[in-house]
Amino acid sequence: MEAERSQETTDAEIARPAPPALPFTVWFQLFLLVRAYDIALRADGTVNRFFFSLGDWQTRARARPDALGVRSTDVTVDKSRGLWARVFSPAEAGCPLPVIVYTHGGGFALLSPASRPLDGMCRRFCRELGAVVVSVNYRLAPENRYPAAYDDGVDVLRYLSTTGLPDSVSADLSRCFLAGDSAGGNISHHVAKRWISSPPPPPCNPIRLAGIVLLQPYFGGEERTQAELRLEGVAPVVNMRRSDWSWKAFLPEGTNRDHPAAHVTDENAELPEGFPPAMVVVGGFDPLQDWQRRYEGVLKRKGKTVQLLEFPEAIHAFYMFPELPDAVGRGSEIPPPIKLPQASLSGGAARA
Repeated sequence: MEAERSQETTDAEIARPAPPALPFTVWFQLFLLVRAYDIALRADGTVNRFFFSLGDWQTRARARPDALGVRSTDVTVDKSRGLWARVFSPAEAGCPLPVIVYTHGGGFALLSPASRPLDGMCRRFCRELGAVVVSVNYRLAPENRYPAAYDDGVDVLRYLSTTGLPDSVSADLSRCFLAGDSAGGNISHHVAKRWISSPPPPPCNPIRLAGIVLLQPYFGGEERTQAELRLEGVAPVVNMRRSDWSWKAFLPEGTNRDHPAAHVTDENAELPEGFPPAMVVVGGFDPLQDWQRRYEGVLKRKGKTVQLLEFPEAIHAFYMFPELPDAVGRGSEIPPPIKLPQASLSGGAARA
């Protein structure tokens, strides 16, 4: 009882900000997304995939260039487990381009590379960054718990190192970036750790990880951070109830949020030698921001190269909404949503 009163006092003392100022079109999309999310995620830990599919509009790959001059094709990595990727490439490329292996968010349980917002976002990344984007369709929780998504991410890299990309795609795998948003950022971090720790031996491995780009990565722990408490009921998309559901669906049964898959900011967590330079994007209206800043601090203390990019007015998943200035660079010092190190794009060493 005393602990409950203490928690109530703590909550009462937290000054919550006003909700973020967003265009009506974004609020409407968020309302539909969050409503579908809440109904699809059942209290028993399962997902009503049929219901969510009604609002998760899917798009086909496009062999012909679209208005952005980007074409796409789907490649099968392992048909038996439904592992595939959508490859986005500029219709015209004068030289081999860097490769971004992208892992989508969705609380480990929802969405795919064919989901319309994610397909559109990867098209923009391809065009604005001048890179080939490989968007990974990993297995979803709770049907496939930890470490299925990490295994799939590593296996996509193995596929690229042995099979490569379609002949029509001009790519340079020696300039390969891992990138991901939300849960995809979490997956990208762990895939980078695994790949650096045990890559295929040369000359079988043409892949060099030049860096990782984590857009509001999904890290956590049993602790409730100040940002989680302060933004509860204010920030759209992520709240503690949805976040707890996602971790419970993904992590091994019987574990909690201090599991190493979630609690990557534990000072005792090990990082392999050669862990690539990291860029971490943080939003001021994202309840996960304290975990993301701690992640930056842990990397620095372990001697890793890391850059933190902050968007003070950004909500979680802001990059999926081109109506928002921060998503397309308007009013921001960062021209595109993410800006890969130019030295890496031109073939030099990665600097974040």
